[in-house]
Amino acid sequence: MIVVTAASGQLGRLVVQELLKSVPAAEIVAGVRSPEKAKDLAGTGVQVRELDYTKPETIQAALAGVKKLLLISSNAVGSRAAEHKNVIDAAKKVGVELIAYTSILHADTTPMILAQEHKETEAMIKASGLPYVFLRNGWYTENYTANIAPVLQHGAVLGSAKDGKFSLAARADYAAAAAKVLTLDNQAGKIYELAGDVAYTLADYAAEIAKQTGKTIVYSDMPEADYAKVLVSVGLPEGFASVLADCDTGASKGALFEDSKTLSKLIGRATTPIAESIKAAL
Repeated sequence: MIVVTAASGQLGRLVVQELLKSVPAAEIVAGVRSPEKAKDLAGTGVQVRELDYTKPETIQAALAGVKKLLLISSNAVGSRAAEHKNVIDAAKKVGVELIAYTSILHADTTPMILAQEHKETEAMIKASGLPYVFLRNGWYTENYTANIAPVLQHGAVLGSAKDGKFSLAARADYAAAAAKVLTLDNQAGKIYELAGDVAYTLADYAAEIAKQTGKTIVYSDMPEADYAKVLVSVGLPEGFASVLADCDTGASKGALFEDSKTLSKLIGRATTPIAESIKAAL
């Protein structure tokens, strides 16, 4: 059996949907924090089990009979590593045969603060002795298109990435890659640097929105500290705002650029163009 953690989340649901294309539903376990909120997943025939990163007692039970585990990184920035450790410890106890982890692009070399907990998690997985595969995901296009409304309202994309290139891919592309790896043999020890086929600057992103809407949309670049203040002003916690602004600075230094096309080779198709993602968001 294959278990997908955080299966009711945005990425997890897509992975389950991809797995259902080639794996019998009864062999898929959707690990979720709140089973009552995953009735739609249960309706597909997959097993829905409670799996809460902060409750170790739920994790071991959820992994019973599981051979392969997809550990989707927690969204609790700052406490991710501790939550991931709970899953890794449980996986070791039940004897999971392969643990796949959604890490971050160039986790071992990137200067971004956001990567620290991913590095810690990769180290814990290696130290556990479990067979592993790391899916080092680049930036999701949805990181931007999910917030397209204020861009349209103010006529500007804000950031501190200068002319740094982002090798963006849609969340569905990364989900397809995860599902593919979980269904392939001989994956232990592999590390995939996953990113979109085409790289874009934030100015490119702004220009594409302008093209599709006929509105004047510009990219306004600002110092990292000023961008962080803007993020705080729209409601983000100060610490998280600083992390996101640091990511932009990292991108300006090439941290989110990757041209190996490993992702498209793995899924057997081109990654989703940014124009398509913007069209869907609009």
